[in-house]
Amino acid sequence: MFAASSAAEDAVIHAGYVLAKPGEGYLTRQTILVEDGRIVSITAGYSKPRDYTVINLRDAYLLPGLIDSHVHITGENGPDGRIKEFENSDVDTAFDGAAFALVTLKAGFTTVQDVGAPNDSIFGLRDAIARGAVAGPRLRASGASVAVTGGHGDINGYSARVMAAFTGANICNGADDCRRAVRQQIKEGADLIKITATGGVLSNTAAGLEQQFTDEELVAIVDAAHSMGRKVTAHAHGKSGVDAALRAGVDSIEHGTYLDAGSIALFRDNGATLVPTVLAGATVTGWTNEPWLPAASRAKAAEVGPLMIEMLRRAHEGGVNVAFGTDTGVSRHGDNAQEFALMVEAGFTPEEAIRSATVVAAEHLEMSDDIGTLETGKYADIIAVTTDPLKDIRALEKVAFVMKGGEVYKSGR
Repeated sequence: MFAASSAAEDAVIHAGYVLAKPGEGYLTRQTILVEDGRIVSITAGYSKPRDYTVINLRDAYLLPGLIDSHVHITGENGPDGRIKEFENSDVDTAFDGAAFALVTLKAGFTTVQDVGAPNDSIFGLRDAIARGAVAGPRLRASGASVAVTGGHGDINGYSARVMAAFTGANICNGADDCRRAVRQQIKEGADLIKITATGGVLSNTAAGLEQQFTDEELVAIVDAAHSMGRKVTAHAHGKSGVDAALRAGVDSIEHGTYLDAGSIALFRDNGATLVPTVLAGATVTGWTNEPWLPAASRAKAAEVGPLMIEMLRRAHEGGVNVAFGTDTGVSRHGDNAQEFALMVEAGFTPEEAIRSATVVAAEHLEMSDDIGTLETGKYADIIAVTTDPLKDIRALEKVAFVMKGGEVYKSGR
């Protein structure tokens, strides 16, 4: 066990190995001074510059808190997932999210971005975490995805009366209506705009995986969001939707399963980011015979899941900017770090994979002034593992120490 205080905002950490700026290798034998939740200094050697309790991590490997750019923190797919959409109130959903948030934090993810959850539930949870009422990662949230009628992100597969009752203001048709939907999401509290540019695996409809918004709708969405200071990220599997969204000026693509050389050129030309979610692909590949998954979804899972490793390999080789993201909620909360091994399988070095979940993800979430590296002035979001993750990336699946904002949430193996 590591010696640690239970919840000290002012602390001295003696750190054996510190990956302060992933991509630049380790610092060794460092003292990290934390005051008021932020890093005051990182200095060589072991010292005790204040009369604070020393957290002894001399035998550990320290990293910035990890960042997952694509989660669904308020739910988890499984046999009861579809019925819970109707049984749960927004309050129930928020409490489920609070439980999953704590699991995620203890797994070493000190910041996440939720890209699809009920507005009241996710915005309430985000705000509760921010004011310290609930323990969880720092949370950015899109709220409900902006989607077309009958598309991925709309309600599908129920009686017409049920679907009419549960269709939200996030569903739009035509450029002007899509501008309205974007503005409504921002009015209700969205930190960013998430759209579903193509069909998706888990929507209960055999509507394919290609482009669902028109080009005019996509341009209107991006224009409306950017004019109000919000980035746009697009769920997109099929090449037609990936390319159309990039041409329209979206800031990032989630999934990107069928991207090709032309898509990669668009990523580079537009400075867009890919959030690959390969763990979701690996997860749904194991669901193709699950009776609780609708038949349309089983068919799409069998098609899409096995392709995602090679998609990421193409993107990496093509120089696409990649921010770590898992689509957790499809996979189990707390298992987010399993994405790292899949990234390494796709050709990333361990340090590149870690950089995607720290430096790159912080930039993607517009939070790099506060998180993503261990530097003076940034939040004391610090994790530690007992073995070198640059030699064995799966070490990150067993985080032993978690500090967020100077508060220790986990301090044992």
